Amino acid sequence: MLAVLGKLKWFFVNEKKRYAIAISLLILGGILEILPPKLIGDAIDAIHLGQLTGPEMWRTILGYSVLLLLTYFINYIWSYQLFGAAHLVERKLRTSFMGHLLKMTPTFYEKNRTGDLMARATNDLKAVSATAGFGILTLVDSTVWMTVLLVTMSTLISWKLTLASLLPLPLIALMMSIYGKIIHERFTAAQNAFGEMNDGVLETVSGVRVVRAYVQEEAEQRRFRQTTEEVYGKNMAVARIESLFEPTMKVMVGASYLIGLGYGAYLVFKGEITLGKLVSFNVYLGMLIWPMFAIGELINIMQRGSASLDRVNETLNYKADVADAADAGSTDRGAANSSPAETSAAPKTAQAAAQMKPGILRFEDVAFRYPSSTTDNLKDIHFTLEPGQTLGIVGRTGSGKTTLLKQLIREYPYPSEGSITLGDLPLNRIPLERLHGWIGYVPQEQILFSKTVRENIRFGKPDATEGEIERALGLAAFLQDLNTLPKGLDTLVGEKGVALSGGQKQRISIARAMIADPELLILDDAMSAVDAKTESAIIEGIRRERKGKTTLISTHRLSAVQHADVILVLDEGRIVQRGTHAVLAQQPGWYQEQYIRQQSEETLGTRS
Repeated sequence: MLAVLGKLKWFFVNEKKRYAIAISLLILGGILEILPPKLIGDAIDAIHLGQLTGPEMWRTILGYSVLLLLTYFINYIWSYQLFGAAHLVERKLRTSFMGHLLKMTPTFYEKNRTGDLMARATNDLKAVSATAGFGILTLVDSTVWMTVLLVTMSTLISWKLTLASLLPLPLIALMMSIYGKIIHERFTAAQNAFGEMNDGVLETVSGVRVVRAYVQEEAEQRRFRQTTEEVYGKNMAVARIESLFEPTMKVMVGASYLIGLGYGAYLVFKGEITLGKLVSFNVYLGMLIWPMFAIGELINIMQRGSASLDRVNETLNYKADVADAADAGSTDRGAANSSPAETSAAPKTAQAAAQMKPGILRFEDVAFRYPSSTTDNLKDIHFTLEPGQTLGIVGRTGSGKTTLLKQLIREYPYPSEGSITLGDLPLNRIPLERLHGWIGYVPQEQILFSKTVRENIRFGKPDATEGEIERALGLAAFLQDLNTLPKGLDTLVGEKGVALSGGQKQRISIARAMIADPELLILDDAMSAVDAKTESAIIEGIRRERKGKTTLISTHRLSAVQHADVILVLDEGRIVQRGTHAVLAQQPGWYQEQYIRQQSEETLGTRS
């Protein structure tokens, strides 16, 4: 049950001063709370014997008041320290969780649903926070505070009466152990169901246009109702067990009260304890109710926290599929056969990469297979691209264009065969931050944030000036669209750019990449939603402004790559043709067929 505290040991060690203060004052406050019942018992005995004088009564009242005031301040300090630490561990874990998600590659997101990750970042971290705060409180109260009370009751009142009153305690421990195991299992199932519900809501909201287009609103409502019923059912299963804690404790505490009252009256009758001591004992027994309840709360909180922390750690312990340059020596294909000198030189190589600029890009007999694939998705890919050159990549749908480009941004592990070098350095020896700093990437599916047009463009260069923003918009052929937006650059684009057309989203994405003036610009079918005239303007801007810098363009529209220095035609992951536009247009094959078809379509479009 307390294993969760061992898993959080790193935090308790870091915050040992805070917890030392909180626990020390919590115990001190508990000890001070023992004194008032003793004062009350002594006063009752003095009244019963007719020995209570006026001054003594005022001293008792004054002492009681001082104790109350002192206890108030002590309780405030330990509460601030303890629950402040609980919020701190939640913040630390949430920060680590978010940082971890930002490092993860597509393979991770293929295995983990977004809704479930959100549940872990919210509900599960709340449960862990409760463990570090309220869990420690219940642990101290159900152990140290209970022990102090029992010692006080045994020494100051009667050990016989104390022992008799605790007869129900073993049964409490047994019942709490049984409940705790069931809570752990059911709470884990409830959290998993909550994650599935989150994921379903995200999918429905993001795809609401498709849902409406296919008139599937009622079907989605039925599906959501079923999901919420499942979540409700699993949470009710947790609630059914939780609801047993309090009745069980009340029955056991009631039994302790009956034993204490009955046996205590017998001891008073026999003269072994005074009436005042019996009153004090019953006050102490009332104070013992919370520590007994704390046992149940402790088990509940710890089991919830353990289940939640296991789910969070499962995500945090997921190793990145793509190792950074600092770790690349252990994952590189040739690392197993490297000498110690070569291995120790790896970090120096990475440091050297941080100081250089990209040079010649080479793919040498590269083969690549997605983790979920049974066959190679790329095979025998080889080409050389000098700085300042443009590479065009074309081919039918599913031919491997995007897969080839993704090798450069290292979303997946280093290719299983062949090598990719940039400036004579293997790609996996270049720090990811440096590599990504060289690249401006515009993917097929444009991702815009729920911010203004200006903020989305500045994402590529946070300190960009207004002049730089305007220049980037001009290169992306978006300036003329500003007049159509309600607030120009300050127009909110909505979630994922819902307020914009497909072509506008593409051009803002291009502007975001262009404003960074990257050494390598990658356009992955990034102009599919713009017309031929706009595409021509964008290409002309790229050619004019990116002299001396490398550009890679994948596309279905051949007009976008006619200016390229080299064009690769892919089919089923292989290069089936290569050359300039002039050469490929005259060479029988897919490129020539597609070029003739697109020329015909443009001619017909012009006539119509």
